[in-house]
Amino acid sequence: MSETVNQEKIETNEQPKAEKQEKLFTQEEVNGFFNKRYSTVMSQLEEYKAKAEKFDALEEANKSELQKATEQAEKYKSELESLKKAEEIRAVRDKVSQETGVPSHLLSGEDEEACKAQAAAIKEYASTGRSYPSIKDGGEVNVNHVGKPSTRQQFAEWAAAAFK
Repeated sequence: MSETVNQEKIETNEQPKAEKQEKLFTQEEVNGFFNKRYSTVMSQLEEYKAKAEKFDALEEANKSELQKATEQAEKYKSELESLKKAEEIRAVRDKVSQETGVPSHLLSGEDEEACKAQAAAIKEYASTGRSYPSIKDGGEVNVNHVGKPSTRQQFAEWAAAAFK
């Protein structure tokens, strides 16, 4: 039985030669098919190139806008951070100024400890008794005084000599 099945398969696989004949085309027909397909593909290629150029231009424009926006955002972020830092320093100096009595514009520290140390040094320096010298004659010209000239006269003489 297996032999019969095998024989049938062999017989069904064989087809008459008339059905296997392929159609042959002339060179002119092949050239016509090729030229038609080639022109279609080339027109599509030109269309795709134009679309690709437009896409690239739009992408570049969008990229530039995105980069501009990113740079602007980074600029604003850094500016905000510097303003916050300056406000924190100002608040620390004001606090130390209120606690110590030293004017805040004299403090240059950036944290509370540095400002307190600086305020203490300023207070110590101010309390040592150093002050401007007092002028006994008040800077008035003393015409009646024959000996030593007044402070005003001394300054005038010095200025005249220094700026000759």
